[in-house]
Amino acid sequence: MKCVIGKEALIAGLQMVQNVVASRTTLPILGNALLVAENGKLTISTTDLDMGIRASIACEVIKPGTTTLPAKRLFSIIRELPAVELTLEVNDENQATIRAASSYFKILGLPSEDFPAFPKTEGARQFKMTQGTFRDMLRRTAYAISNDESRYVLNGVFLSFHDTKLTMVATDGRRLALVEHEMEFAKGNETDAILPTKAVNELQRILGQEEPLTISLSDNQIAFDLGETFLVSKLVEGKYPNYKQVIPPEAKDRIIIERELLLNATRRVSLLSNDKTNSIRLSFSQNNLDIMSNTPEVGEAKESIPVNYKGKEFSIAFNPTYLQDPLRHIDSDEIFFDFIDELSPGVIKYSKPFLYVIMPMRTA
Repeated sequence: MKCVIGKEALIAGLQMVQNVVASRTTLPILGNALLVAENGKLTISTTDLDMGIRASIACEVIKPGTTTLPAKRLFSIIRELPAVELTLEVNDENQATIRAASSYFKILGLPSEDFPAFPKTEGARQFKMTQGTFRDMLRRTAYAISNDESRYVLNGVFLSFHDTKLTMVATDGRRLALVEHEMEFAKGNETDAILPTKAVNELQRILGQEEPLTISLSDNQIAFDLGETFLVSKLVEGKYPNYKQVIPPEAKDRIIIERELLLNATRRVSLLSNDKTNSIRLSFSQNNLDIMSNTPEVGEAKESIPVNYKGKEFSIAFNPTYLQDPLRHIDSDEIFFDFIDELSPGVIKYSKPFLYVIMPMRTA
């Protein structure tokens, strides 16, 4: 195997895949990247057995071939090379030499036959959309994923392909984010899946904007084809809870609030909440919202913002982080805040198919 490749292109390819390299493993091959040089491109693959990623970059292939090399060490070497172009050559014993200007490196690899094969996507259900659409759906929901490993079915986002739309849901039991996207797919392709947190994080990092995205979904695997990049992941096993049960019925009051105004005021007031109470109180009165924090051993804070509200006065307390999260991840100037009463969940909506349910906190 021998190829000539640009330094920056190779760095970009290695950066694309190195997050999936297994850091602690009894299998040395999982610390390596699979390199395949053929047809004018170098394909780099890594896997930790739960997830795999593959990236292709253009290069001059002098001699086709394949090998595996230590992924993080290879990245460290390429990043420090002084030249803009390098030559990578691998012999039959998987010894790789890297030459760039006056620099020379020799590193030892492992046979490519030992590298785990990626699963095939033939026969899987397929769905198509733009990369930016899927990334935006993840951005508006992923912050609500649970990190409690004892409730493993909540350790990811729920994908529901039904009724010509994709519904994406994330919840940790104290708040729930839901977003929908209309799309076309065959009725026989209707299915549900739980995409694990690690895959969610990687997708948010690598997805683009208007480029096409093909999602292939089987019973226990999901694959994302981005063109020059391909990611495959195991699914979270188990049945996702019935999220529709926690969405409140029709609200008694709807209050329209400037999103950024509410976000900034909430952030400032929450500076005087602490880990023990970790709550702020929203008090609504005629055309006014008071946001307050009162922590006896720390102090108190209060901000008032104008709102269009004509109903009876009432107060409700929330976790400030849970209140700020959706406000940071939606792009509307105004949000709708729906309420039933002081003890029922609040619901944030805006002009797109999105809702966020937040449970109130009981305070003295």
